Amino acid sequence: MNTTVSHLLGRIGRYVFLSVVLGFFAIPLLWLATAPFDSTPKITTSMPDFALDNFRALLDNPYAVESLLNSVWLAGGTAILVVVFAALAAYALSRVRIPGRDALLYGLLLLSSIVTGTATMVPLFELAFRLNLIDSRLGVILIMSGGLLPAAIFILKDFMDSTPTSYEESARVFGASPLQIVRHIVVPLVRPGLATVAVWAVANVWGNFLVPYLLLRSPDKAPAAVIMYTLYTEGGQADLRLLSTFSLLYSLPVVLMFIFVSTRYGFRFHGGIKR
Repeated sequence: MNTTVSHLLGRIGRYVFLSVVLGFFAIPLLWLATAPFDSTPKITTSMPDFALDNFRALLDNPYAVESLLNSVWLAGGTAILVVVFAALAAYALSRVRIPGRDALLYGLLLLSSIVTGTATMVPLFELAFRLNLIDSRLGVILIMSGGLLPAAIFILKDFMDSTPTSYEESARVFGASPLQIVRHIVVPLVRPGLATVAVWAVANVWGNFLVPYLLLRSPDKAPAAVIMYTLYTEGGQADLRLLSTFSLLYSLPVVLMFIFVSTRYGFRFHGGIKR
């Protein structure tokens, strides 16, 4: 009897603990989902009156909507470069046996983790200045791509290692070039890895504030992560009407992309087809 009661109390305690943790994370998301539709949002969560005045006010902002498009350009351009170059480099490192290959890969990954973007912003800014890439979206894309490539190569190399080479050997017999093998044989097999790296790259660029803030001078080129910090009143207080509405629109693209990729491919950081 005592064992049954103890087991029941233990289950109740676990459920209560999980409910508290779930509520801790769910309440901010609930506020984010309801505050944009409240004409007078507060810091506390309440039932909104479901008005669209906040969206109209946000559309009147000269930079809000344009900044979302800038974020799309920056995140999309970086993701394309990272996926393409990381796939080619990972394939080469997986198939070509060179001395010190693994040490090189781990060294790049270690250095990219230790030397953060904040620590390297002075030399990166100097490099961008000398290459006339200040106030250029291309400069932001190149710098963000360079910072993400080592980890992306490390992730994709495991997928490349797990794909059978017999398919590639058959393609070579029929005269396929290395690029044709990568495009028609390797890419379909490692598609989940490519999708994972693409979403990971987009999420990193989408939420990055420092690099575009330092390199982009024109407000009409600034991404959403930078424009969000301008949604304050003249007294320095956060404008909850604009900030909540903009945050909802800012979050939706990444959430929808995550749901789409997770549903279609699933998120995995290892493995392809086992030999």
